Amino acid sequence: MSSKTATIDFGAPAEFGAHLFRVEIPAASRQPVRIVEEYGYRGEIDGIPAEEPRVVLERRIWSQIAEPARQEFNVRLKAAKLRPARWHTGVNKVDRLLGRELCVLAWAAEGASDEALPIICQKWLALRPEERWWLFTKTVAEAGLPEDRERGWRKALRAALADGESCRRPRPRDEDLTGLPLFHELGGEG
Repeated sequence: MSSKTATIDFGAPAEFGAHLFRVEIPAASRQPVRIVEEYGYRGEIDGIPAEEPRVVLERRIWSQIAEPARQEFNVRLKAAKLRPARWHTGVNKVDRLLGRELCVLAWAAEGASDEALPIICQKWLALRPEERWWLFTKTVAEAGLPEDRERGWRKALRAALADGESCRRPRPRDEDLTGLPLFHELGGEG
């Protein structure tokens, strides 16, 4: 691995105190999957909590979005010369930017029908990473907790990504994204 910082699971920094997301997948197949944002060292400072739950997903929904997310993230991890990962029972750690993208997918998918889930996944895949980051920022500002399911941008995400048919044209990948500091701290931000 050529990265300066050791990583675990989906590109999450291995060092203690890193800002990341964790995906909790219980062993019991009927138990929901939880996605939680951990603020690391920034937590408990200036009113920032140590962690915030972002979404709780029914297992049937997680089962349908997990593979498209894994494939997308692994393409990006490989491009950054990091080891690819897979979802496993227990705690999965996810890089903070990939975690934001996963939340966008999970928020759009929560409560969706089995027929709508493939459309949601395709439309999510058609978004560029920076578009997903922007959607996360807009959504989390007013509706970023599990109980905010039917509010604001969270509701709009589901409507936008579940509406209609699958994408007609795939968008080309922007090769320049691999040069972004995807897995590193940006200017001291956490």
